[in-house]
Amino acid sequence: MTDRPVAAVPGMTSSPPARLEPDAIGAAQDTVIGMANSAPTVSVGLTLATLVAVAAYAVGPVIILTAIPMLIIANAYRRLNLWNANCGASFEWVGRAINPYLGFITGWLMITGSLVGAVSGVVILSPSVLAVFNASATSTWPNILISTAVIFVMLVIAVVGIKITARTQVSLAAIEYTILLGFTIAGFVLVLTHHHGTFPITADWFKPSGIGGKGSLASGFLIAVFMYTGWDATVYVNEEVKHRRRNPGRAAVYAVGFLAIIYTASEMGLAGTVSPAKMQANSADILVYIANSIGGGWWAKVMALSLALSVIASTGVAIVVIARMVYGMASHRVLPPVLGNVNRRFATPAIASIVVGVILIAATWAYLLSTGLANVFSDVIDVTGLLYAAFYILTGFAAIVYYRRRVFSNAWDALLVGLLPLGSCAFLIWIIWKSLASAPASQVWSIVGIVVAGLILMFIARFVLRSTFFQIPRESATKEA
Repeated sequence: MTDRPVAAVPGMTSSPPARLEPDAIGAAQDTVIGMANSAPTVSVGLTLATLVAVAAYAVGPVIILTAIPMLIIANAYRRLNLWNANCGASFEWVGRAINPYLGFITGWLMITGSLVGAVSGVVILSPSVLAVFNASATSTWPNILISTAVIFVMLVIAVVGIKITARTQVSLAAIEYTILLGFTIAGFVLVLTHHHGTFPITADWFKPSGIGGKGSLASGFLIAVFMYTGWDATVYVNEEVKHRRRNPGRAAVYAVGFLAIIYTASEMGLAGTVSPAKMQANSADILVYIANSIGGGWWAKVMALSLALSVIASTGVAIVVIARMVYGMASHRVLPPVLGNVNRRFATPAIASIVVGVILIAATWAYLLSTGLANVFSDVIDVTGLLYAAFYILTGFAAIVYYRRRVFSNAWDALLVGLLPLGSCAFLIWIIWKSLASAPASQVWSIVGIVVAGLILMFIARFVLRSTFFQIPRESATKEA
């Protein structure tokens, strides 16, 4: 962020405000952070059975086709980060390119989507951990204690520094991805050798309409978009990445690309390991069931470990990136300025990180202790993917608006900077429309509540905190930029 001047105190020497640590991590570590935020193993576990059913086993085409607009949006992030690299990311980009009020709402959707996504992961962590130790997964207090302990540990790591966060993420990813891809390879071997009980791969698996033309491409897209959400975490730590303008955007594109490979391989490799009937009958814990069918109870525990590590990694990333979103917004006084402070010893937004951690713990306790609140949270969790899609759309439009002079300068830029991002935004708008058309009223009202809360906070930022962000001039790139 741009350093803010500090008023000198008579008789004392003023010191510059603390900053986030520059050049602390590399592009590879940043890519891992983006992938971890998507929680690959958890995403596969949550979507495998449903995607197989709605796509009629055409999981590969659905995932690959969804990757195309995601890569285009990720490239829009890359271009915008070349212009303005700071933790506020889409909040700043939309605010400066389109409108500051819309920028605030974008930032609010970023924070809300990430918080809800983190809670949705934490509440499924404990059953995976307890399964490793053959303990009951339904006991409330063991679930609460495990979730709280994990959030606390990852909060400490987040506060101590981005370097230890990145190293932790790389270590967790190495184990998680090895387990997931190991089972994927085993699944392919069993299916291709026609092992007893497996479901064979046929040419119909590679058709968008699936086996017998019974697949719904639209329904598959709705699920696949949810799977990809979270890769944008790479840009929220951009102030701490080497070559801060170039590498975070590249890391976002790389993260989407690697996720596409992992999702396509794992969903296709595991889809045929059990019969369609068993797949749907065990959809709630399908990965553990598949692992058990492949190698027995010990291997089921290994898969449960991979699921647990996936949640732990995504929780740690969530604390880090949400704290930096908050830091970026608070630096403009659209949130309480104290949240924009950086700890001088650790070079992290410690106060914002602690606030995020406390919110996650409180939300987890509320979810696990209150059935009524759990139902409310479930409705919000179910629309998390739509929140992500919304601020991806706004970011895509920000890229088009900011680079509009290049859009009209030549045919190549018209395609790369204009038509492709516009088409990707249109795709995500269609996804939101299709989702809301079939969503129950409680989910629709959850979205309305989130937007209304954002508008109230925007009013406070404008008239109580008196943020000057709402008076910033619009910016745009030159034809040569």
